[in-house]
Amino acid sequence: MSVPVTQCAEALAADLERRSGPERRGQTLRSLARGSFMRRRHGPRRIADASLAVTDWYAPQWLAAALLILILCVTDALLTLALLGHGAHEANPVMNVVVHGDARIFAALKFGLTSAGVVLLILLARVRAFGRVPVSALLYGVLAGYLCLVMYEVSMLRALVPEYF
Repeated sequence: MSVPVTQCAEALAADLERRSGPERRGQTLRSLARGSFMRRRHGPRRIADASLAVTDWYAPQWLAAALLILILCVTDALLTLALLGHGAHEANPVMNVVVHGDARIFAALKFGLTSAGVVLLILLARVRAFGRVPVSALLYGVLAGYLCLVMYEVSMLRALVPEYF
């Protein structure tokens, strides 16, 4: 059973007459500002979108974890440079090549790689890695790993240079 085109056009016209308020699609800047503060999509709309993060809202604890990871990354870079200045050796063979060059390139590469990884983890935070573990748990795992690494570096620096503490 098909519906004549004229009936569809009449139904569309009646629907347009019922709408109240201004046409929201014509106000891009207003829609962008409103959508930034009053988000509606907290998760995927369709089952097919559930595999990727199709959302405009992320949990605030993920932002806190990301910021802490980046702060610990900078702390790790500074502690690494301090330890290398006092006779320590870089354990990571890739970063060992970079760290003995320019310290600014080392810090930029370390921060760039870490921040790219953190952004990727947040974008995929709702996806399950290996079919079981939520990627958000991996984000917290990276945070715990960085915290342990910084604590280890502080203990090494305390042993090498006790006058710092």
